[in-house]
Amino acid sequence: MVRERLYLLDTTLRDGAQMHGVDFTVTDKLRISKMLDHLGIDYIEAGIPGANPSDTALFSEDNGTKAKFTAFGMTKRAGRSASNDPVLAGTLAAKADAICLVAKASAFQVRVALEIKPEENLESIRESVKAITDSGREALIDCEHFFDGYKDNREYALACAKAAYDSGARWVVLCDTNGGTLPDEIETIVRMS
Repeated sequence: MVRERLYLLDTTLRDGAQMHGVDFTVTDKLRISKMLDHLGIDYIEAGIPGANPSDTALFSEDNGTKAKFTAFGMTKRAGRSASNDPVLAGTLAAKADAICLVAKASAFQVRVALEIKPEENLESIRESVKAITDSGREALIDCEHFFDGYKDNREYALACAKAAYDSGARWVVLCDTNGGTLPDEIETIVRMS
């Protein structure tokens, strides 16, 4: 019998740091990273390089973990090349084993929030993933609003995930960004995808 390997990604140092009153120092983040590493976490999403001085400093030094230290960012903006997007460049400059980028996976969000054409978003996903893999690092993509997007326009949500995967993303994360999809709906959508 073949056993599948379960990989664990911890987002405490990014998601967990986004609440009022939490302000991790670089020392705090390194200490927490070592604890997560000791627990056997495979990927530690440690923060957003360039978002604040502590995250920028954190990604400028070696972290001393066996876990894949992961920087978080976003896909390049439409109308720019991957090499000419300052936010993506800052993420790529991080000392990180892997990079996780958020990408819209909802046609509605692409139209309303990004105000771009659906194909422009797909191109941003493809070029951003390629920039990560060209840098020699592992690419992870968070398909933001995936489940809402799937319910609204199944083909486009799947096209976003496929664009990331086909461009070299090691992991494509299907996000229930608004938290409105029930567990049985998630199971059904994942099975049908």
